Amino acid sequence: MAFLPHLRLQCVLPLLNFGVHMNSSPVRHNKTMERSALLVCTLSSFLAPFMISAVNVAMPAMQADLNIKAVELGWVATIYLLAMAVTLVPMGKIADMYGLKKIFTIGLVVYTLASTLAVFAPSTVILLVFRAGQGVGAGMFVSTGMAILTSIFPPERRGRVIGMYVAAVYIGLSVGPFAGGLMTEHLGWRSIFLLMFPLGIASVALTIINLKGEWASSSRQPFNLTGTLLYAVSICSLAYGASIMTSALGVGLVVLGVAGGVVFFLHQHRSPYPVLDVRLFIHNHTFTFSSMAALLNYSASFAITFLMSLYLQYIQGMSPQAAGTLLVAQPVVMALGSPLVGRLSEQVEARWLATAGMLITTLGILCYTQLDLDTPRQWILANLILLGTGFALFSSPNTSAIMGAVDKSQYGVASGVVAIMRLLGQMLSMAMATVVLALMLGNVVITPPLYPRFLESIRTVFYCSAALCALGACFSLARGRTISAPRDIRRSRR
Repeated sequence: MAFLPHLRLQCVLPLLNFGVHMNSSPVRHNKTMERSALLVCTLSSFLAPFMISAVNVAMPAMQADLNIKAVELGWVATIYLLAMAVTLVPMGKIADMYGLKKIFTIGLVVYTLASTLAVFAPSTVILLVFRAGQGVGAGMFVSTGMAILTSIFPPERRGRVIGMYVAAVYIGLSVGPFAGGLMTEHLGWRSIFLLMFPLGIASVALTIINLKGEWASSSRQPFNLTGTLLYAVSICSLAYGASIMTSALGVGLVVLGVAGGVVFFLHQHRSPYPVLDVRLFIHNHTFTFSSMAALLNYSASFAITFLMSLYLQYIQGMSPQAAGTLLVAQPVVMALGSPLVGRLSEQVEARWLATAGMLITTLGILCYTQLDLDTPRQWILANLILLGTGFALFSSPNTSAIMGAVDKSQYGVASGVVAIMRLLGQMLSMAMATVVLALMLGNVVITPPLYPRFLESIRTVFYCSAALCALGACFSLARGRTISAPRDIRRSRR
């Protein structure tokens, strides 16, 4: 087994060698290619979150149609995220070595094919297989889309482009529940997967026809299979353990995942050909602190929608549709604000914008600790707008800072790290909410006599979330000066 750390990737994926010779010459960037890259990358950034949120709405219909058991129904959502998380880092490394465009295109093809086949899934098992395929494809284009944009657009225009990319993510999250519910009600749940066929085909065609050239590092390194396996085991243990955190098995899996992560870090630090260059976290101050800020931001914020949905339906007595309509205010503000903040980040340092965003988010979360049985809905709406503003101020500048802190040869890995921080933060946020609710309420149905204790549980989660967000603001501010404004770029070039 000693050969595993130095297994040549050419032996595993020989097709990736085709056409990489063109990387030796710089790619001529023109306006058509820039527009095409922005369109196809933002479209791909829309697809993954749209599918997550749309399928969540369609699950009752899927359960009735395929007779899916409760535990299996949870896996319909989980296996997609898990497959994507496992794919992100190794595919980011492969893309850096063999070409961002190549892995991006293959990912779109895999995603489109898996989505189309899911339309015809006759059973739960087959559906889970195709959902895993979707996750693999999404991991491939998510880990490379932002890297392609960073490679094509110059630093002085990077902020606005990443702002549009991030806005597409929020648009997918906000449109998904509405469109998914509408399509499921009138066309059936399979129509959601069928929609991905024309969108995927259009994305592949646009990529092949208009994105000329390739982006890859000049060096060909052996692929670190041992590190990849350690990473996969750690992520799978953490993801599944977090979903059943209240059980002894869940705690054991989380401990195993953390221990595996430590072993993975040490292994990668010693490896001459790491799948994830952990030295970035040791020696690159800006990259490390920006990544930690992202992790803490998602850890603090992801469970907000989940908890507020429960609060509005149980305490306020709103219907699911009405609650969803109110909660959509937050992602709408995020989607509208991100491109504007992205443009602003070209003039103002990322640490100031991102830190201001996290402080505003901290304030918004603290406001939710004051929820009671008859909190006015206008107040809740105003706070959702405040939170959306905070998220918009944070996401684009922080992402731009992460991508700008690494060399071009590491854009794929950095893009994967951005997505991994998001997924780990989401899992940690949901695990925290689940554990608090389980400890304070128990495994019971939430009924009116339990509403006061339920409110206390929600407040406890929000206090913890506010503390995490405040800590994230400290990391954001401590990252130091980043080159973002045009005048800074000109000064650095001198």
